[in-house]
Amino acid sequence: MTPKYPSESLTILTDLVLPSETNHINNLFGGELLARMDRAASIAAQRHSRNISVTASVNHVAFTKAILLGSVVTIEAKVSRAFKTSMEVYIDVWVEDRESGVKTKANEAIYTFVAVDQKGKPVEVAQIIPETELEKQRYDAALRRKQLSLVLAGKMKPEEATELKALFV
Repeated sequence: MTPKYPSESLTILTDLVLPSETNHINNLFGGELLARMDRAASIAAQRHSRNISVTASVNHVAFTKAILLGSVVTIEAKVSRAFKTSMEVYIDVWVEDRESGVKTKANEAIYTFVAVDQKGKPVEVAQIIPETELEKQRYDAALRRKQLSLVLAGKMKPEEATELKALFV
């Protein structure tokens, strides 16, 4: 299977925050943002795998900046690393200033998707070749995140998590 570049899965969704999507202080509901991120990440995973891709886990979400009513929100998602049948998708959320047009990073998330066939059976995916410095950092960190998840779930012995051990030795 021919390896792919993260840029091939890049998905950009831009939308406006409407009144029905906000809480009582006019901030975008966290659940609404999670749904938007899931849709963008799903498209990125499908672009990479060229298969149906299902959400396996939400590994990390950081709500660092409130997103106000009327804001223009841009969600950028792309595959940061592929394993055998799973893909880590890194998501950056940007808010655009209405007057200046300057974009500020508001949130980020990391989701894991699994590529499946029509019957829901996992299928292999192409590996990733990171190009930019940020893509290389995210690619390297993805293996540590995967090992940590496996150790915490009891699916990997701590002594087998070589990438994690390297952080402490």
